Amino acid sequence: MGNNILNIGISGLLTAQNQLQTTSHNISNATTPGFKRQEVLQGTNTPQSSGAGFVGKGVHTTTVQRIYSQFLVSQSLQVQAQSQSLDTNYAEIKQLDNMLAEATSGLSPTLQKFFSAIQDVATNPSLVSSRQSILSNSEALVSRFQSLDQRMSQIRSGVNEQVTSHIDEINSLSKQIAEVNHRILLAEGAAAGQPANDLLDQRDDLINQLSKFINTDTVKQNDGSMNVYIGNGQAIVVGSRALSLVAMKSPDNPDNLTVGLNNGGNIIQLPEEQITGGALGGLFSFRNDTLDKTQNSFGRIAIALAQTFNEQHRLGMDLNGEMGTDFFTISSPKVISSLMNSGTSSVSAVITDSGALTTSDYQFSFDGTNYTLMRLSDNVSISTSLAPSSSTPLTLDGVAITGATILANERFLIQPTINGAKDIEVNIKDTSKIAAAGPNRTSSTLSNTGTGTISTGTVTTSPVDSNLQQPLTITFQTPFNGLYDVTGIGTGLPATSQVYTSGADITFNGYTFQISGEPAAGDIFTVTPNHNGSADNRNALLLGALQTKNTLESGSATYQSSYGQLVSQIGNKTRELEVTSKAQANLLTQTKKSMESISGVNLDEEAANLMKFQQAFQASSKVIEISEKLFSSILQLG
Repeated sequence: MGNNILNIGISGLLTAQNQLQTTSHNISNATTPGFKRQEVLQGTNTPQSSGAGFVGKGVHTTTVQRIYSQFLVSQSLQVQAQSQSLDTNYAEIKQLDNMLAEATSGLSPTLQKFFSAIQDVATNPSLVSSRQSILSNSEALVSRFQSLDQRMSQIRSGVNEQVTSHIDEINSLSKQIAEVNHRILLAEGAAAGQPANDLLDQRDDLINQLSKFINTDTVKQNDGSMNVYIGNGQAIVVGSRALSLVAMKSPDNPDNLTVGLNNGGNIIQLPEEQITGGALGGLFSFRNDTLDKTQNSFGRIAIALAQTFNEQHRLGMDLNGEMGTDFFTISSPKVISSLMNSGTSSVSAVITDSGALTTSDYQFSFDGTNYTLMRLSDNVSISTSLAPSSSTPLTLDGVAITGATILANERFLIQPTINGAKDIEVNIKDTSKIAAAGPNRTSSTLSNTGTGTISTGTVTTSPVDSNLQQPLTITFQTPFNGLYDVTGIGTGLPATSQVYTSGADITFNGYTFQISGEPAAGDIFTVTPNHNGSADNRNALLLGALQTKNTLESGSATYQSSYGQLVSQIGNKTRELEVTSKAQANLLTQTKKSMESISGVNLDEEAANLMKFQQAFQASSKVIEISEKLFSSILQLG
């Protein structure tokens, strides 16, 4: 009997000792990151059958388990990945917002000064100082375009650096998770399947850290290991084996770094749209949805300004009596050959209409039968079976493919506006080359007896007609019969008399004017070259009018309104991300509090448990003491 009591006391003592150790372990790790409270599960020993029934034989420790909710752990991983993605996206877009919205360093003030200088020349076309102001403000405008674009390129480089850094962190965490998987496998195997709680906590904490960089899913295996998946189900940890990611150049756009999977030395690109959540997903979301479009939008403004200004400037005449030349250098579309293409392929592209340009990139490809130009923002495309050339270009949204040497299944990325702000330059350095004047003068002879008047006229064709400045004479027939004759040199001059209509457009040699009123028989009107037109401001007025003319987005926006819309879009997106990131952060805090309420260590509760288990330990010790006395009494009877 004494022996049975002794065994029961010892079992109670050992169980109480395990409970005291576990409680002490909880208390000492109360502030350890990732630690989950543990508790001892105990069970009754198999009782002994007797004639009077079953007699108990004490207690034993079944296991030591972690207190946690798998549902909350999984939810926390998803919430944290999304929160980190929003935070990263917000941090990056905030840089753009601060840069573009700055009242003094943005584009708007410099653009306003540029057109103010043009208005000054329109007021004082012969003043060298006014003309010099145009050149100075043009250089300032170009410098502002270039500096803002350079800042965007720096942000892009920063994204690439962060991509590399985050991939290194992901690889390090994946390797550690695989190592812990192996340790858990050995530990639980040696313990007959009992959970290695502290190692499980360590693994959970590593997976939690991993979710800060990329959206993470986990699947527990029968052997106790945990497989980890990212993206669209791509495994990066399988048991005790970790697969490494690499930062690789995007095959379609080597300026951007993307994610590849190293599968036994074979690098496989992971589609960026599948890399969601975490800091890495936030970077890709910012670059693809915001940075690319912003830089394209900014370049589009520069290209539209340069092209429309050049077109109008070529229609004027400078102080040397020569027709205007291109005032700005216009960027050509950036054409990038896929890294998968052969080295012999080439594609040429030009911008045909700056007003039709979008903020999208395009893909040009050949499937062996058809050549296709596709807008990547919405996958709208046009195709032809004929190879594009300068005589038969493939045109979409003001972008034309004018030549292509390409093999089947090859592709090119076309970025029409990405370099617009980077490459814009001022071509004119001499103030006398500013074409502020109109190329022709119109006049009526002093001997005219009717009330007819002739307008100053404008150049209406671009490129300029070679006969633009050829003199023309319009003579109303005698007797007056509503007809007039045109004499001069030019293409398309009428061989017969023309019917007069007051105020109607009259166009010859690319020059349009109107005669209004009631001319009399023999009245003569002339169009002659504008020699010595230093005080003429007609083309300067037309150049200044471009400021308020709708030239972008298919004729629905001015330069400044397009820039204002860009600033507004970035501002709204920044505010949206600020709000959503704070909301997601609050949700993450709530989720962690829910986990803490279940898995966290309550020191008051543990102190109470410590006292309870101490009493159990003392009581079991008393049982052992009584057992010893009973056994001694039995020996004395003998």
